[in-house]
Amino acid sequence: MFAVYADSFAAADSDDPLAGLVVGERPEPEVPDGWTRVSVKAASLNHHDLWSLQGVGLREEALPMILGCDAAGLDEDGNEVVVHAVISDPAWRGDETLDPKRSLLSERHQGTFADTVVVPSANVVPKPASLSFEEAACLPTSWLTAYRMLFTRGDLKAGDTVLVQGAGGGVATALIMLGRAAGMRVLATSRDEAKRSRALELGAHDVFESGARLPVKVDAVMETVGRATWTHSVRALRPGGKIVISGTTSGPKLDDAELTRIFFLQLSVIGSTMGTRAELASLVSMLDATGVRPLVDRAVPMTEARDGFAAMSSGDLFGKVVFTR
Repeated sequence: MFAVYADSFAAADSDDPLAGLVVGERPEPEVPDGWTRVSVKAASLNHHDLWSLQGVGLREEALPMILGCDAAGLDEDGNEVVVHAVISDPAWRGDETLDPKRSLLSERHQGTFADTVVVPSANVVPKPASLSFEEAACLPTSWLTAYRMLFTRGDLKAGDTVLVQGAGGGVATALIMLGRAAGMRVLATSRDEAKRSRALELGAHDVFESGARLPVKVDAVMETVGRATWTHSVRALRPGGKIVISGTTSGPKLDDAELTRIFFLQLSVIGSTMGTRAELASLVSMLDATGVRPLVDRAVPMTEARDGFAAMSSGDLFGKVVFTR
């Protein structure tokens, strides 16, 4: 079958971070008991896929590995479905994001950038007709991460003021749109003027340059950038406020963690990772009910996947890259 996969890792200092990316053929997957086959109609690209090409979260002995966490398509009965990317241990019960043996598709199990992906039968969620395959394929990683950050880990509600750092990325875009749809006051930052303008178009109430002093203290900061924005995030909070962090795209090491401010103002720092199948189903229902739709920067045939990877690697995006079949 057709697939986009990693067959080697690029060196950390390589001029070509996509050196190990192959667009070609792989064997048809076997379907274990309790698993199901999904014919992929659309799949979206994440930073996770770029990191996999560097060997982050992917063992060399697992190569060749079909990349991709997210997909929407048809199950074995022809039903339209969205694929949940978190694979937990068969014996695990409860929140699968807390399973120490969990993995994402394309880490231990072959991913979604292919004609077919095989997943546990419990890892498919019905796709409503109101969502296109391209839109639905954006949800299982970045949009689900945003949903969990806001509503589960952040426990935020209508009327709360939220700061989204780093407008432009897939998670940040979802945070802005979901927060606005839920009645929150959404502020956003970006170093790029064009991205700030787009954030306003998507629903942010106000936008600021990265690191700028805000006119108000916020109830919560949604943090995916890390080192470059951490001090600003801590200082933007009201007493008793919280930072919900799900990523560190600018690096995890901090020169100053602002620990004194954190304990003196009784701030909370809350980690958040991906989401559950139940949360994915709730997210899908929310989009079906509200009409909110993921922002697709570009949709390209999966045969041209290298172009999509190159665009993400260069940072030349606002929204999601979707591969279509």
